[in-house]
Amino acid sequence: MKSLLDKIARQALFRMDSERAHNLAIMALKSGMPLARPPQISKRLKTIVGGMVFPNPLGMAAGFDKNAEAADGLLRLGFGFVECGTVTPKPQAGNPKPRLFRLEEDAALINRLGFNNDGLVAVRERIKERAGRGGIVGVNIGANRDSEDRIADYETGVRAFGDIASYLTVNISSPNTAGLRALQDRENLSELLARVLATRDEVAKRRRSPVPLFLKIAPDLTEEAMSDIADEVLDKRIDGLIVSNTTLSRTGATSRLAHEKGGLSGQPLFERSTIVLARMRLLVGPAMPLIGVGGVDSAETALEKIRAGADLVQMYSGMIFGGTCLPGKILEEMSAYAQRENLASLRQIRDTRVDEWAARPLN
Repeated sequence: MKSLLDKIARQALFRMDSERAHNLAIMALKSGMPLARPPQISKRLKTIVGGMVFPNPLGMAAGFDKNAEAADGLLRLGFGFVECGTVTPKPQAGNPKPRLFRLEEDAALINRLGFNNDGLVAVRERIKERAGRGGIVGVNIGANRDSEDRIADYETGVRAFGDIASYLTVNISSPNTAGLRALQDRENLSELLARVLATRDEVAKRRRSPVPLFLKIAPDLTEEAMSDIADEVLDKRIDGLIVSNTTLSRTGATSRLAHEKGGLSGQPLFERSTIVLARMRLLVGPAMPLIGVGGVDSAETALEKIRAGADLVQMYSGMIFGGTCLPGKILEEMSAYAQRENLASLRQIRDTRVDEWAARPLN
């Protein structure tokens, strides 16, 4: 059940403009105030991915803490990891407001923020400031909208964070920067991955081992595009895939705001993103780590992502509607499930429904 504080906070925040409410939530998390009791998490949830030991598989997705201001507050809620960003080389204001919309009837969000962030210099300083505090904090990197060489922007991001981030995510799948998704096309993707991996290896001299590098893809890909991406990530031997970003589809959305332009996240994205996740698992095989994102708002949706092929899962919109107690609730229910099923690790259920999910039609 939601705490009284969560219920009061939701009522107050939902009366506000969505972006203002989001900024207040970041401030509250930065303040260090106890927003939820620490969850009791079983050691059965421990997950090892890319050489990193995650205390549990539930993470906060990129887009919530764009500027690495609230990572410690999010970790205190129970998250096993936090992904900050998207961060671009130069600061940018993003798209005109309003640009963030709550679809309350659908437990969904539409955003067309456009990589608004403080830029890599400011974000790097914040990541450096929390050094020694522990916790897995990744950085999601992107390209400035006016960049003449977007791949060079990703190289710049790797140089900026490759020695201090727990991992890096190359985000080429946001629908809110014109032309960005074209980097998912095979020829562009091949060049992008070759260049960022070469840069990652240069930066590796400043740390014990190369920073794990993930690629975040869209849920709106054709079968051919999925196959091409799988071939390229296997060929280049990147460390994993994040499936998926927000969608341009409006399937399942009934709100009067569903017509707004931008990427849709939340409950209506769950089925589409899980189908793409399962299909990518079949394409890349059992060894490559996958992070499942899209519509995670309960222990059951998190577990279903794992059954469909995910090693880790992330949420964002779920916490907007479920409150700060939700991550802990999900983790305690996942712990109880693992105990009840006598699982030493949730890895034991991974892929158990991958064929079923992969066979479903994408509407």
